[in-house]
Amino acid sequence: MVEFKIKIANDQEKLAELTTQIISNEIRSVLAKKDRFQLSLSGGSTPRKAYSLLREENVPWHRVDVLLGDERWVSSSDESSNALMLQSTLLASGPGREACFHPVPTTELNTPEDSAKEFSKIINKVCEGTPPIFDLILLGLGDDGHTASLFPGTSALNEKKELATVGRGKGQARITLTAKVLSAASKVIFLVSGESKQVSLKRLLDPFEPFERTPAKLVAPISDVLILSDKAAAKLI
Repeated sequence: MVEFKIKIANDQEKLAELTTQIISNEIRSVLAKKDRFQLSLSGGSTPRKAYSLLREENVPWHRVDVLLGDERWVSSSDESSNALMLQSTLLASGPGREACFHPVPTTELNTPEDSAKEFSKIINKVCEGTPPIFDLILLGLGDDGHTASLFPGTSALNEKKELATVGRGKGQARITLTAKVLSAASKVIFLVSGESKQVSLKRLLDPFEPFERTPAKLVAPISDVLILSDKAAAKLI
């Protein structure tokens, strides 16, 4: 059974500061013991402020490999691209621009399935282990219980072999890490913000909640899962 630890910030600003502090401290700690740090980041609007703060942190970014937990199958110049969001926040300026970003291949390939296969190759190249092990994976939580692009009722939830697969949600094809990879990470953090996430956060913490309704339940690492939430999202827990 997954064990959760929860830290609650007063508001979104304090949540971004807390997230920045925890991630930067983790990078420093791990890089004191190994040569490179493998970091998977979530997309969406919630982490934007944290990424803008994180880029100013004085950590050895040139030794950090940054990947995305999921990406919409759109051009990297599309306004909905998670890669574009990272380019405008974490990678835009300051020390963070020195990070080694490995974007998800998207529309330069023929199909989303081709993109998933190519992304799997990148993961295998960047990360060690079988399955590949990220030092830290930062995940979001949708108001429908999805995480990365693992959406309720989709075939991606049952993918047990591949490292990346095609997730389909909200009318778009997406490339996503599978539960297999998410659960292999050394450290997993959920970043949760806003009143709309109250029910899904409560469900994530419920040991009897089925993954079919709340796919975030599929993330089951050996280590404790850390939840960083603001007060608005945590009202029901």
